[in-house]
Amino acid sequence: MSEKVKINKVETPIDQRETFVSLSKNFSDGTLSVAEKLRVLYALQQTDTEIDRIVSLRGALPQEVEAIEQELASLKSKIAANKELISGFEATIEKNKNDIGDLDNDIARYHEQLGKVTNSREFDSINKELENLGLLREIAQKHINEARMSISEKKDAIEAINDRITIREEDLAAKKSELDNIVESTAKDEAALEAKRKSYTEKLDERTLSAYNRIRASVHNHLAVVPVYENSCGGCFNAITPQKLVDIASGDKLVICEHCGRILVNPLADAE
Repeated sequence: MSEKVKINKVETPIDQRETFVSLSKNFSDGTLSVAEKLRVLYALQQTDTEIDRIVSLRGALPQEVEAIEQELASLKSKIAANKELISGFEATIEKNKNDIGDLDNDIARYHEQLGKVTNSREFDSINKELENLGLLREIAQKHINEARMSISEKKDAIEAINDRITIREEDLAAKKSELDNIVESTAKDEAALEAKRKSYTEKLDERTLSAYNRIRASVHNHLAVVPVYENSCGGCFNAITPQKLVDIASGDKLVICEHCGRILVNPLADAE
């Protein structure tokens, strides 16, 4: 007898653009029945909604804390940049002081030579050199004065930035304290909900969970699985056909809103 060839089922890679509509044909695959999977999805949605409510208590505080931290980092970077410029100006001052010292030595030497000249041509030549050296000395002194003025401006800028840093650090401390208090007051409930969420996600296959997370992220109210309200979708509130209402009520059929792509479930469905 010829041996039977075992054919392994090829798993299709998860498409991150996948929705519940594209999962319809394979929704019944897996260890859970359709009814059980719907109940788990609805329970997961309810748990995520509770987590969202807790997170919403923090308001814009996390973003505000992050914004202040970024501002402080930028301000400190500006201080570092100004200090680097000051170091450059100080080097300029030091260089020009050395140049002035060398020029003063040359000027003194030429003045000494001036008293020893024997003709007008040599006298004029030395005077010309002294004039050039004097101009170079003035330029060097000008560079020193400009550098000193720039240093003063940069130090004023650093002082103003430090004042701003002091204010924003106080703001940051207040915002962090407020955020920490909120997080601390809800930490126990949030941890319990996260554990509950984990227990539900472990029951779902990756494709279904990926579609659920994608729908949640794409809608403003983060509702991917919704009940029926007055014969309408609980997510987009568009009317549902009578036949679909019957299928939803049965609790064992995957029904997707044709308007928004959310899963519609029996409001009494419960994973408990």
